[in-house]
Amino acid sequence: MTLGRLLLWACSLGGLGFSLAAAWFGPPAVWVVALVFFAYVAVILAGVFFPRLQMYATVHCRAPGSQRAVALTFDDGPHPRSTPAVLDILEQHAAVATFFVVGHKVDKHPEVVRQIVARGHALGLHGYQHDRLFALQPPATVAADIEKTRDAVERACGVRPRTFRPPIGFVSPRTADGARRAQAPLVGWSARAYDGTGHVSPERVARRIEPGLRAGAIVLLHDAAERDDFTPGAVEALPRILEAIQRRGLTTVTVDQLLGLESASPAGSPSSDFGERALAHADDPGKPLDAS
Repeated sequence: MTLGRLLLWACSLGGLGFSLAAAWFGPPAVWVVALVFFAYVAVILAGVFFPRLQMYATVHCRAPGSQRAVALTFDDGPHPRSTPAVLDILEQHAAVATFFVVGHKVDKHPEVVRQIVARGHALGLHGYQHDRLFALQPPATVAADIEKTRDAVERACGVRPRTFRPPIGFVSPRTADGARRAQAPLVGWSARAYDGTGHVSPERVARRIEPGLRAGAIVLLHDAAERDDFTPGAVEALPRILEAIQRRGLTTVTVDQLLGLESASPAGSPSSDFGERALAHADDPGKPLDAS
């Protein structure tokens, strides 16, 4: 049992004990009731805001074991300019990454998604509209959103990703239940730069990430802004981050490889030349890729 679930159980049992004591000894002062109530709410919200606690579900935030590898992940793309720039930098350093894509952007820029796959990287899901209140959605809506985003990716490049990082990263009980229904493993992070929240300088991005570059780390960066209104600092900071990974004797792998999960595969029968066919179609944004 995870620390978060132990904390939830302890608080729940404490609340039950408090209620029994109030029934036996009489109601406590209003301020005591308010204090207990807000403390319980704070614990519940901590489980949502800090997925590493794994309070409501298993959330993969790093890999156990001793493999000398890290998984670079990029959220909020694809974008027709910044995502290819990230792909070029990764190629120059012989590195791989996982891109957690937003469904409506996939529909808008399918050629970029095909480039990601063709150049040897992996895809994950990040919601269709990147709803900031996603954690409040009912489980059926969460599952439907995950499938809608999968469908968008399949139309673009012929693969159906499995892993899911909720918008903003919040994992509520509803989010956890919906992800279970969609059979989508939840992925968090062990190092992040907050580069998707505003104009964070490349220097600050690198300084925030470098201390977390340890074996088994999952690194959260952004290849696009949520509303495509600025270029995240991670794009310029990426060469420095990749050099730091190399200095530490680490390699880069996809999230699926790091966690030992089954990778997304082309719809229908897998094909060994899928990457070449994806690249051949990368300049045709309107034509779905035949994955047969």
